[in-house]
Amino acid sequence: MREPVAWPVPSGPPAGRVVYAAAHVVADPLGDNTPGSPAAVDWDATLRFRRHLWSYGLRVADAMDTAQRNMGLDWAATRTLIRRSAAEARAFGDPAELVACGAGTDHRPEAATFDEITAAYAEQLAVVQEAGAGVIVMASRQLARAAASPKDYHRVYGELFAQADRPVILHWLGEMFDPQLAGYWGSPDVAEATESFLELIHAHAASVDGVKVSLLDEEHEVRLRAALPDGVRLYTGDDFNYPSLIKSGSHALLGIFDAIAPAAAAALQALDAGDLARYDEIFEPTVALSRKIFEAPTYHYKTGIVFLAWLNGHQDAFAMVNGAQAARSLPHLAEVFRLADRAGLLADPELAVHRMRALLAVNGR
Repeated sequence: MREPVAWPVPSGPPAGRVVYAAAHVVADPLGDNTPGSPAAVDWDATLRFRRHLWSYGLRVADAMDTAQRNMGLDWAATRTLIRRSAAEARAFGDPAELVACGAGTDHRPEAATFDEITAAYAEQLAVVQEAGAGVIVMASRQLARAAASPKDYHRVYGELFAQADRPVILHWLGEMFDPQLAGYWGSPDVAEATESFLELIHAHAASVDGVKVSLLDEEHEVRLRAALPDGVRLYTGDDFNYPSLIKSGSHALLGIFDAIAPAAAAALQALDAGDLARYDEIFEPTVALSRKIFEAPTYHYKTGIVFLAWLNGHQDAFAMVNGAQAARSLPHLAEVFRLADRAGLLADPELAVHRMRALLAVNGR
């Protein structure tokens, strides 16, 4: 084990990039979080973790896939999360600046017509706006099933833009994160889907703060970033290539920043100072950790995120809604432990070792 790293707490957010950490929810370890059950959330620990992220100058992207949307976090818990996170943010500043929340259609799985899908989106959009948070328009499984062409996406999103009270972030989540979103924007061909996506953004540029792209394709992201209208940000969601993409101009909205917030904050401060060698030095060991956490099947990355939160004392149990702590193998988690130590991201090695040994003992090792 290496000596713990005393990561500096910055005096404020990074100056050169807008950066969101997509945050997880903390399950109540005594609640019924068996697969298929309504989510039982430890709200105190969940909000405490958001304060941890804000303390490092990061914004919070909430009620997103990192919080297990479409994978265990039901709408009742999501609605509460949105309201409580936005209220908690007021102690730090403007909720619309500090937290952006996902608005989707997952509470209406039966929605099949475009009017029904638009109404489902509008219901969640209203909840986010009433809470005072920023809006991230999530990709919709229901829309992916119903849409036959790009114009169907343009119709639904165009109606949502008209209802938004401020510019929104659009989320393009690749099928490696959610197989039910294959062919989003109207085509399984990424080049054709990108053309449709850009057509929508250029038609509604004043309503779009930025786009969050999670396709794990660095070259595609660079081309897309260059093609966006002036004033529309590209928020990288590439948990494999984020150091080079942020360095070259992307902003960020990343699940891995939940787990590496202290290191990410220090790297971004180095970038602001023009110290690219230090930026690279900090981020380099985090990439191996991130690629392990996000390895296929990528949609189970939440397990590694929560595992590290538990090792670092941010929650009392390695428990997840929908029983998702069982989604990764013991060897996988052991490698996450080793890589987190190598990256200087075990804040209290003694605690982390104690908890890792307990996990190994439970599993007969």
